[in-house]
Amino acid sequence: MEYEAVIGLEIHVELSTESKMFCGCLVEFGGEPNTRTCPVCLAHPGALPVINGEAIRSIARIGLALDCSIPEKSIFHRKNYFYPDLPKGYQISQFDQPFAVEGHLDVTLEDETYRVGIERVHQEEDTAKNIHAGESGRIAGSTYSMIDFNRSGTPLVEIVTKPEIHSPEVARAFLNKLKNTLLYLNVSDCNMEEGSLRCDANVSIRPAGESGLGVKTELKNMNSFKYIEKGLQQEITRQVELLEDGKRIVQQTVHYDVASGDISPLRSKEEAHDYRYFPEPDLVPIMASREFVEEIRANMPELPHARAQRYMGDFGLSVYNAEVITSSRELADYFEETVAHHDDAKAVSNWIMGELLGYLNATGQELSECRVTPEELAALLGIIKSGKVSQNIGKDVFNEMCGTGSKAADIVATKGLTQISDQSELESLADRVIDANPAQVEQYRAGKPQVLGFFVGQMMKETKGRANPRVVNEILKKKLAG
Repeated sequence: MEYEAVIGLEIHVELSTESKMFCGCLVEFGGEPNTRTCPVCLAHPGALPVINGEAIRSIARIGLALDCSIPEKSIFHRKNYFYPDLPKGYQISQFDQPFAVEGHLDVTLEDETYRVGIERVHQEEDTAKNIHAGESGRIAGSTYSMIDFNRSGTPLVEIVTKPEIHSPEVARAFLNKLKNTLLYLNVSDCNMEEGSLRCDANVSIRPAGESGLGVKTELKNMNSFKYIEKGLQQEITRQVELLEDGKRIVQQTVHYDVASGDISPLRSKEEAHDYRYFPEPDLVPIMASREFVEEIRANMPELPHARAQRYMGDFGLSVYNAEVITSSRELADYFEETVAHHDDAKAVSNWIMGELLGYLNATGQELSECRVTPEELAALLGIIKSGKVSQNIGKDVFNEMCGTGSKAADIVATKGLTQISDQSELESLADRVIDANPAQVEQYRAGKPQVLGFFVGQMMKETKGRANPRVVNEILKKKLAG
């Protein structure tokens, strides 16, 4: 039987506010454990929470960016469960009246566009952090555990998709697009290694063509998009094998071991009623007036899709180039700053996608670490456009700029890399190359025009790549014609 996967994602985003969600404690990664705490985030008796206004503005930006509706009223609930990292014995979250609902995000994969529905975007607080002593870092097999409450109470936004994703590849593409959108909004640093962006994936399978939902399992707290994709692939395979063997799928939370690729059960999966939600009595409802929503909308940044459309319209970039350039806000800003100093936008985009990204991938550097500024890249492209150096020499110059931080003009001058375009000098060299290779001359004149490339290569070798290719081709064609 052929099966179809049904995937829904729950993404947790730590907001980049200065203080926690319901108290004034500093939000900051790392630091001495249990030093950024107070009676509110440690749940001392009598301590009362106060809503962080900047966090509400951030979730409003997220909701609008995902084309959600923002109801006039939303409320906080108590989500009750007992775990060491939850000092109150409950988490302040939202249940049946979330902040934003019914949105979507479109993603493109291999020239096909998929619309992923957003069920809800709600505000809550993060838990503390458990540190398990043991080789795996997991509670299973640890000898003891410690708790750092610095993270407890950090503003956390949960984005829940509808179960409308049908492949691990689309799930990964969605997560990349969502992360990029969040970075454009400047609401989170989305650092997965530090836990600022975490994802749970719910997955079930059903016979192809059916519309019902199968029994779901949950891959919990995955912190790498690559491993989310691999974990989903493995879990889908496991579920198919179970059904093919006549066994049933159990609703549970499972763990994907990135080292072995194995899936193992963790615990039975809770339902909403297990959390015994009830309205948080110490917090007033959030009233999002039309004026508030429109103010947030008016101050929204240009998002990746709109920016890509502008690049296609204003600069004539292809769909692919525009999407790659806008794949990060930092890269798009670099592109625009370079174009401000060099008017050939297509050349700038090609150079960024080829040489710049190639260098960053090869070295493992971030764009912020690159020593070539947009102004200096524009200067190099100007030198190439003027004909002073060839494209290939320009690539060598760029690599040295990346390594040393030197200016393009200084490298060209110091190393004597200026392109040779002098007609008489190149004609004299062409005569010597032709005289030294009579067999190839005979082949060319016998009707093999591809041999011209051999002569061009010889002249480039003699000039160490400095000969002007256009002039070289013109001279050689004339002389080889006899």
